Amino acid sequence: MNPFVSPDTEAPREESATAPANQLHVPRKYGLLSRLRSYLFIDPLVFLYTFVFGAASLPFDFFDRSGRILHGFARLWSKCILKTIFSPVTVTGLEKIDISRPRIYAANHGSALDIPILYANLPFQFRIIHKRELLFYPIVGWHLKRSGQICVDQQNPASSIRTVRSGLKALKNGMPLVIFPEGARTPDGEIKPFMQGAFFFAIKAQVEIVPIALVGTFELLPMDTYHIKCRPVEMRVGDPITTDGLTVDDMDALSARVQKALESLYEGPAPTA
Repeated sequence: MNPFVSPDTEAPREESATAPANQLHVPRKYGLLSRLRSYLFIDPLVFLYTFVFGAASLPFDFFDRSGRILHGFARLWSKCILKTIFSPVTVTGLEKIDISRPRIYAANHGSALDIPILYANLPFQFRIIHKRELLFYPIVGWHLKRSGQICVDQQNPASSIRTVRSGLKALKNGMPLVIFPEGARTPDGEIKPFMQGAFFFAIKAQVEIVPIALVGTFELLPMDTYHIKCRPVEMRVGDPITTDGLTVDDMDALSARVQKALESLYEGPAPTA
């Protein structure tokens, strides 16, 4: 069994009888002016930033063995994007995390803009566990290959061995990992069931898992559109979840615990700073 394959089926979700507690989940109307602003101004600038920063980082690939410089380019790229889309990010909970320790940071995946938000707001170098399809994106794929990110090929079970080795090596060398346990962006804004084996690395390395709820990113840029809707978003960082003493037999229970914690962050009211 490949532990990095998403479940084929999803359990039905109960509909809430109450309105969402967080106003960032409330749909808003965006008219023609919003579309024109996105298509004619914001989108071209985002593509330009991607090309410019991707091309500028190429020469550093030859001597940046630590990945620090390439990570810096990705962080600057992300900050330029967030300034351009007029979407301020409110971060809560990060101050209680000891960022000097290697951990796995597990975030929900609502938008293509989740990665820039994480790069811009996590104040440390990290590696992302990503799916193989991203390697075929111009510029972005090149950066993922060159900067030491960890690729998961869901169609090739043999690649899981290489992925496990790379992930464990990164954690043992003190490098935090960022994962999207759902395996893909949500098509409807709801958090989907986590992948089988999403926290295999955490158990094997005995490191803590930190849930991160990205709130409002689905409404900012959902799937199948280039219409970026300028609106505030939140990055809510939850309490670390220990893996001390757990084995791979506890993977399902751990996954359920992390998903429950992430859903509580995502669906609940904004935490106080």
